[in-house]
Amino acid sequence: MSNLIVVATIIANPGQQDAVRAALEQVVPPSRAEGGCLRYELHVDNSDAARFVMLEEWTGAEALAEHEATPHFLALVGAIGGKAEIRVDKLTKVA
Repeated sequence: MSNLIVVATIIANPGQQDAVRAALEQVVPPSRAEGGCLRYELHVDNSDAARFVMLEEWTGAEALAEHEATPHFLALVGAIGGKAEIRVDKLTKVA
């Protein structure tokens, strides 16, 4: 079975960049500590400081579902709700 790759693109609304970044940074350590997490990396676009990309790798869909139910993930959702546009792509490696 292949690992599940998640690419989450978060674009902070004007004036919300610092709040969004702080909330994203807070979720990284506890997410990395989860048993099903293989990679959880926060990046910022070099040409647009309001655009963040979270690269994640999970052992599978169940591990991701467990992550999405954790208090730290739910806190992130609450903290950036209304402050950013979010796109989540879920990928499976084919080669």
